[in-house]
Amino acid sequence: MAEISRRDFIGGAGMAMGAYALSSRLAMAQQLKSPFKVAIINDEISQDFELACSVVSREFGLSWIELRSMWGKNMQSLTSAEIGEAKKILAKYGLKVTDIASPLFKVAWPGAPQSKFGKKGDSFKADFDFKHQQEVMEGGIELAKEFGTRRLRCFDFWRIDDVKPYRAAINAKLAEAAATCGKKGILLVLENEFECNTATGREAAATLAAIPSPHLMLNWDPGNAVMAGEMDAFPAAWDLLPKNRIGHCHVKNAVKGPEGKIQWAPVAVGYVDWTAQFKALKATGYHEAVSLETHWRGGNKPEEATRISWKGMKEALQNAGCLS
Repeated sequence: MAEISRRDFIGGAGMAMGAYALSSRLAMAQQLKSPFKVAIINDEISQDFELACSVVSREFGLSWIELRSMWGKNMQSLTSAEIGEAKKILAKYGLKVTDIASPLFKVAWPGAPQSKFGKKGDSFKADFDFKHQQEVMEGGIELAKEFGTRRLRCFDFWRIDDVKPYRAAINAKLAEAAATCGKKGILLVLENEFECNTATGREAAATLAAIPSPHLMLNWDPGNAVMAGEMDAFPAAWDLLPKNRIGHCHVKNAVKGPEGKIQWAPVAVGYVDWTAQFKALKATGYHEAVSLETHWRGGNKPEEATRISWKGMKEALQNAGCLS
């Protein structure tokens, strides 16, 4: 996609927001049908979990939700009482959980040079270092069981400029974690994340080839791949991926902004052709989650930005013959 002007980008988004916000509040959405588990990551809407569930179910008409953080806490930090309350809210809105969006392995690899992507603050309310990762994994497994899902998301450590000296050890760690999850009946899904060592589709294909575990699959995120500089994430990088090892999919988009820098964008705007990507997923027989991870804010509150991104995602699903 070519560059877009700041005025067109912000102005168009603002017009779309006003029109969609008005129409979305006029009527309750009907429950939608899809070959996929169409979902939203809850905290992309609000830290108020009941509000997020209401929007997903009653406004968007969806039956699935992905869990990452709520009430100002990462899922890993919730008390037993808070977990119980979250389960009650899910039941109230008739929502099922696609996966636990855990922060597992989104930390520095020990002994490696400091990564420019390592954060001093939290990452989606998570603040765990390497020594806590066994605890994070065990907690994630228990959360998955509590919320009735078999999938637990992970990463492969903050990106190292030259990962080659550490790649084999990182792969071994991922294989070990996948084996542990497998023994508990849980599938580990590795997200290609632009800040981590598996960032692009090409890197994801290589990582999966190096770790042939049946308990490790890919959380495919073409938007993240674009953010990492892989502008042909779809279809070129997609074509390299083993389709039988895609276990989850995040939906967002990115575009080259007015200053030439890649930035998040609404789903309908960007390098990823989501209509074509949804068609390709359907053609493989994929039936797992396609989960909106808005990220783009457009100068507005997360709830409103997510409404705009959901509008684009919904249209792409419909155009692909994947939503009715």
